[in-house]
Amino acid sequence: MIRIGIDGVTKRFGEVTALDGLSLTIEPGELFFLLGPSGCGKTTLLRTLAGFYAPDAGRVFFGDKDVTGVPAHKRNTGMMFQSYALWPHLTVEKNVAFGLEERRVPRDEIRRRVREALASVHMDGYGGRKPNQLSGGQQQRVALARALVIRPQCLFLDEPLSNLDAKLRLEMRGEIRRICKEFELTAVYVTHDQKEALSISDRLAVLDAGKVLQVGTPWEVYRRPVSETVAHFIGETNFLEGVVLRSGAGMASVHTALGEMQGVCVNGGEEPPSGAEVLVSIRPEGWRLERFRDETNCVPGRIGRTVYLGEVSRHEFVAGEHVLKVFELNPRFSGGSGVELYASVDPEDVVILMRR
Repeated sequence: MIRIGIDGVTKRFGEVTALDGLSLTIEPGELFFLLGPSGCGKTTLLRTLAGFYAPDAGRVFFGDKDVTGVPAHKRNTGMMFQSYALWPHLTVEKNVAFGLEERRVPRDEIRRRVREALASVHMDGYGGRKPNQLSGGQQQRVALARALVIRPQCLFLDEPLSNLDAKLRLEMRGEIRRICKEFELTAVYVTHDQKEALSISDRLAVLDAGKVLQVGTPWEVYRRPVSETVAHFIGETNFLEGVVLRSGAGMASVHTALGEMQGVCVNGGEEPPSGAEVLVSIRPEGWRLERFRDETNCVPGRIGRTVYLGEVSRHEFVAGEHVLKVFELNPRFSGGSGVELYASVDPEDVVILMRR
């Protein structure tokens, strides 16, 4: 296990700045996710860590060693690509052994390590097959075995599950986490899939325009986003513009078009002063629907369009001129009845964001 340090890294492609003075620390043994919209710089950062790109400024450290100028093949890292990148003319065994053969490892040790790597990804008995004789999930396991067999000091994964169907993606999420922890690997994982990142990462970083917007655990980033961009990108949310009435002890009361809302201030503990313009973020699942008014954070309205999914209903809650997204677990209410209801939310589920 090693710590990965990224110190003020900048990478440009012509006039486009893909990474803009980016700094980040990934702790030993972490499964760390890079998340963000297309073009945010996450794949460029991963390829810079792997040594495929040289930064225009800044440094990359593996532990205490500066590897900024070290070529990719001398960094002792494993890489999993979106496309699997298996040799079609080689057997599974030969594909997995390729990196060891390049390192001139003795033949007996190659056989032993290939067997161990295939067993670790539950692919024993498939060594003699060609990639075209395997399913997509099996090919991905072989690609993972090939990355692990060289015993890398860290593992880089570039959207490795995007070509799999939904069921296989769920299965492989758990497998990748199991293997990274079993092998005690520091792993950096690029994805655009928020659920993937939230479900298996130790920590994640949200990037935009080559900069880090927020770093934290899945709970911190989802429940306590520090900006409108993060709140909008990670999951769904309702935004309300407002003006602060009062604040204190990490909380604030805000006047909005739907009435007074009380919530948590998350901008580094900064409490907005009275009169400050802020943005209120409320996740759809934070709302409760009731027939009676609550004392705090309560909005009258009715259910408009709704999608019933069994365990949950996704409602459009019409409150005057505003339409709120409300997710109701174990649904009791249905749309179209025109019955007056109340949507209420706990202050802990309301996030107050400073306007930038």
